[in-house]
Amino acid sequence: MEYKAIKLLKRPQNEITADIFETVTLQTPALEKDQFLVKQTHMSLDPAMRTWMDDNDDSYVEPVAVGDVMRSFGVGEIVESKNDNYPVGSRVLGMTGWAEYVLGGDDMQIVPLELPVEALLCVMYVPGLTAYLGLMEIARPKAGETLVVSGAAGSVGSLAGQIGKAEGLRVIGIAGSDEKCEWLEQELGFDKAINYKTADLEAEISAAAPHGVDVYFENTGGPVQQVVFNHMNRFGRIAVCGMISDYNREEPAPGPSWKQINLKALRVEGFVILDHYDKIPQMTEALGGYLAKGQLKYRIHKLHGLDSAIDGVNLLFSGNNKGKLVVEL
Repeated sequence: MEYKAIKLLKRPQNEITADIFETVTLQTPALEKDQFLVKQTHMSLDPAMRTWMDDNDDSYVEPVAVGDVMRSFGVGEIVESKNDNYPVGSRVLGMTGWAEYVLGGDDMQIVPLELPVEALLCVMYVPGLTAYLGLMEIARPKAGETLVVSGAAGSVGSLAGQIGKAEGLRVIGIAGSDEKCEWLEQELGFDKAINYKTADLEAEISAAAPHGVDVYFENTGGPVQQVVFNHMNRFGRIAVCGMISDYNREEPAPGPSWKQINLKALRVEGFVILDHYDKIPQMTEALGGYLAKGQLKYRIHKLHGLDSAIDGVNLLFSGNNKGKLVVEL
């Protein structure tokens, strides 16, 4: 059976352009013992994809090789199986690729058919796990503290802020449009949302956090980072989830002063969800608890058809996506 896939044809030069990809037609393989075939139904587009395209042997995960199918996370249905643990008809979630069909691996999880795919991709998998890990395991906040989240209207940032509210924090979100700020305040319950494109960041953060910032959930880097850093309290924690403003730059922007990290006794820790898969059971349970109590809301931005990923992935870097970016196949 033929199917479409998208391969990485060459490495990007700063920004992602359509010419680095190639759409190809492939044949589904004959299965060997313990293999199973997945028809992908929904494919996640994430900022981390930009780092996966770089030829960087020091990265947390092996780069996508030129000529290979582009990597992604996704949800699909098992349509053929020679593995008793993965029966036909099961829905699975895991590492897939930019393809209509993929060979499943033992890293895939069977997930309930009755759980909406939106909840799976928006909350119960990478975005929710990343938000929970960065806030609760890395930053370890205390009720009453002030949390600032950059990229707050994104799939991870919006959940990190809501988890913060559920845990009794004062939550300030930074986003890139008035519409996103309105959503954060009125729908998600953030205490304050700031549009970094139009606001006087220094004045706005001073007013929103008059007693300083205890926890910074860092998604973006850029000018926001330095302003928030200036307001960090002693013994503050910075959980570095992503640096989306640097992903398309040849040279990363200079960071804050290590002198202030020393004098303020700050703890700055980067993290990647792939390094913490051992914590998934307890994190999934916690996320399910927030959902059951109505403490987590999400929205999804759907694209349609495999080829929509080629241009659609750049919505993540322009900030024009509204919610978790997903390709429906």
